Amino acid sequence: MKIAVVAANGKAGKQIVEEAVARGHEVTAVVRGENKTKAQYQLIKDLYDLTTEDLNDFDVVVDAFGIFDPEKMEEHQTSLKHLADILSNTATRLLVVGGAGSLYVDPEHTVELMNTPDFPEAFKPLASNMGKALAALKNRNDVNWTYISPAADFQADGEKTGKYSVAGEELTLNSNGESVISYADYAVAMVDEIENGKHIKERISVVKA
Repeated sequence: MKIAVVAANGKAGKQIVEEAVARGHEVTAVVRGENKTKAQYQLIKDLYDLTTEDLNDFDVVVDAFGIFDPEKMEEHQTSLKHLADILSNTATRLLVVGGAGSLYVDPEHTVELMNTPDFPEAFKPLASNMGKALAALKNRNDVNWTYISPAADFQADGEKTGKYSVAGEELTLNSNGESVISYADYAVAMVDEIENGKHIKERISVVKA
């Protein structure tokens, strides 16, 4: 498949590129500067300058954008909206590296993880903006999107086991009572979804098995 990974130089982006390339896919790293990934191709362009024409030839676009500047948290909303807008009414699928803060902790789906007492205050602006971006995406029927939330403990340097469980909109614990997944195993889940396309217009979550 032809896959574009936006913000490929980030931690999640690099792992997704590596996993996709290892499986024989044709991967283009969409980056603002030097390509630091294993992608076979590169498109050097700012996310906000991307056009429909830039992405027309891809089967899948992965949005791995993330920003941690407190003054720019709203870019989680504006960046996803821009990508959705330029992929509107096209066959190209949009897969989003999501956050865990918007996962529900109750069966009624009234309480999100970010609104529970133990959720770290420092991460609330990030979780809130990512949650609003997801809410806007859910209202769109013109984009073939899939939003993948990691487990609550998203470990950049965690091991690759290749084993994970897929859950839905609720925070899910594994058999050890943990909500954890490594970036490497998340990348496996992402590329599996790219290949299988089982959750179009859905948000799913993944946790280490």
